[in-house]
Amino acid sequence: MLKQFDRKAARARRHRRVRLKVAGTGERPRLSVYRSLHHLYAQLIDDETGRTVAAASTTQLRIGKHDTEAAAAVGRSIAESAKAAGVTKVVFDRGGFLYHGRVKALAEAAREVGLEF
Repeated sequence: MLKQFDRKAARARRHRRVRLKVAGTGERPRLSVYRSLHHLYAQLIDDETGRTVAAASTTQLRIGKHDTEAAAAVGRSIAESAKAAGVTKVVFDRGGFLYHGRVKALAEAAREVGLEF
């Protein structure tokens, strides 16, 4: 008998595996990405203190689309927020999602603005 594949559980396993190696500090916070069907969220997190340094999302930017252009806008926004907070270097946490499509567009746009990772 075939077992049903649980996509959420598989992503959670991949995210746990990534988080074993990736942790944010005060000087180099973690750029965490979450991708839902309709929106994209990005946060800069200092794991030592447990606080969010900066955040951006398609809901915050009021972007109606959910494509790579919207992801690039979120990437530019989080990079500008990071610069305003005095952060230039981050650790990228793809959140168990493949580095492809919207996640890749967000990362490349953040790099263009000046975040280093």
